[in-house]
Amino acid sequence: MTSLATAAPPPTPAPGPPARRPRYRRPLGVGREAWIQYATLGLLAVLVLAPVVPTLYQSVLDRPLYEAGGIFTADNYVHLFTEAGFGLVVLNTALFAVGTTVLTLLIAVPMAVVVVRTKLPGRRVFAAAMQWPFFISSLILGFGWITMYGPAGFVSVQVRQLVGSVPWNLYSIPGMAVTEAVALAPIAYVFCANALRQSDASLESAAQVCGAGPLRILLSVVVPLLRPPIVYSSILVFSMSVETLSVPLLYGQPVGIDVFSTFLYRNGLQSINPSYGILGAASTIILVVTVSLVAVQAKLLKHARRFVSVRGKATRPRPLDIGWLKWVSVAAISCYVVFGALLPIGGLVFRSFTLVFTPLQSPFKTLTTANYERIFHYDAYVQSISNSLIVAGAGAVLVSALAVLAVVVARRSSFRFARAVEYLSLAPQAMPGIIVGVGLFWAFAYAPFGLGGLVQGTLIAIIIGFGLRALPSGFGSIAPSIMQIGQELDQAARVSGADWLLTFTRILGRLLTPAFVGAMVLTFVTMLKEYSPAIFLKSADSNVIGTTMLELWVQGNTGSVAALATLQIAITAAFVGIAGLLMKGHNDA
Repeated sequence: MTSLATAAPPPTPAPGPPARRPRYRRPLGVGREAWIQYATLGLLAVLVLAPVVPTLYQSVLDRPLYEAGGIFTADNYVHLFTEAGFGLVVLNTALFAVGTTVLTLLIAVPMAVVVVRTKLPGRRVFAAAMQWPFFISSLILGFGWITMYGPAGFVSVQVRQLVGSVPWNLYSIPGMAVTEAVALAPIAYVFCANALRQSDASLESAAQVCGAGPLRILLSVVVPLLRPPIVYSSILVFSMSVETLSVPLLYGQPVGIDVFSTFLYRNGLQSINPSYGILGAASTIILVVTVSLVAVQAKLLKHARRFVSVRGKATRPRPLDIGWLKWVSVAAISCYVVFGALLPIGGLVFRSFTLVFTPLQSPFKTLTTANYERIFHYDAYVQSISNSLIVAGAGAVLVSALAVLAVVVARRSSFRFARAVEYLSLAPQAMPGIIVGVGLFWAFAYAPFGLGGLVQGTLIAIIIGFGLRALPSGFGSIAPSIMQIGQELDQAARVSGADWLLTFTRILGRLLTPAFVGAMVLTFVTMLKEYSPAIFLKSADSNVIGTTMLELWVQGNTGSVAALATLQIAITAAFVGIAGLLMKGHNDA
């Protein structure tokens, strides 16, 4: 028997050839990830600067920039403030924006507090209802408010018969501010509600131990912690009020109230002989105002960490009982939802099925489908619907894909200009829609080799304008998702020999698919209800629903306007509903 000491050792396998690391092509000696990253930076820079540079250039020229022989001058700014009545425009804009911001916060902040942090009956229903107006453009909401609360509106006539007069005037700056606040309140509500859901309840528990009641806790603990979302949403709402066109155009233009956006619309599109220099100067001022607001926002939120309340041992907040005030809150939220959104939209839908919509005659006696028959009878109206679907569908895919690429380059790469990619992706939020339209109009007119002529007036121009406006929403929708993906996955792929591009396509890209789908839904809705850039970029064959509704409204064809608005609401509701069913269970989308 052979002993263990003398047993022959097992044979050692011969070492095989070392594993070969994959080799990737390096065009012109540069890695392929660098080509992708620089291409992303270049594309974003072109998209963002395309409307900005021509606007700034036109503002200091003495003639249209597409005419040769122009000289630099500051006369455009002098004429703007001395001869064009721009001082009153600035005052009206400031009053409208401040009023809208204050009313929006008065609506959104208390409702977010009572819905999220108190024992409110039906809180889930109210939480969903507070976000309904987001899916409806302010243009459609303005039509609905005129239908119900205008001088000849259904509710106004009823009130006049009861009390002898109408106590409100929709065609005024306060009327404009109230309508716009109803449209923008869901944005501020979402910011505040999300902050409340993520906050730690330990501070509230400490206040309860000290003997504070529910109302004292809300006022002394909960509301002060909302300062960052309040600051963020207030500046966002203010800048959106400065740029909005729909409500000022519907309410202000008939009575001669001009704000920034309607000034540009009146002196640019409606003018027989527009002064492009003054138009460029006014656009530059609006651009400077909105960019300054974004800079102030970043400055104010620089020290937002001192408001952080979520730590490692966070506790789930318990709803507070505010007693009889909960029924006051139910009544207030119900008034906002019913009178602010449901009643105007319901009246608009009902108007689409009637010949005449007035309390002086029963609307059931004039029920008809003629408004829809007129829409589907004329090819131009049908084409505007199909154009909107094409622009929103194609734009949602393209913008979401660009947003995913920009997020990965900005947040998960060693690209030296990663911060610039993020800034460029978010920069369009400081660019008003009408400025995007005006700037791209000049950019296409000034483009070399006649390239602009191939794009101007086509759906491609509309997709570029709408997509630029929707890019910050897509980026902001995807960025939180990539922060939840551990970087050890990237590192493991790199150890295995994958480069940045392969890591993105094989790992990050697949993990970000639910977020990509969610971004497409958000971008689709955003681009479907967008219209302001198209005012300067469209042609007779590239109208969208919004621009067609404006043209019909000017013609006095309110029935067809109501029919088109109803169709847009139905398309949005159907798309959001189907997307919600498909993404059910995907919380990361």
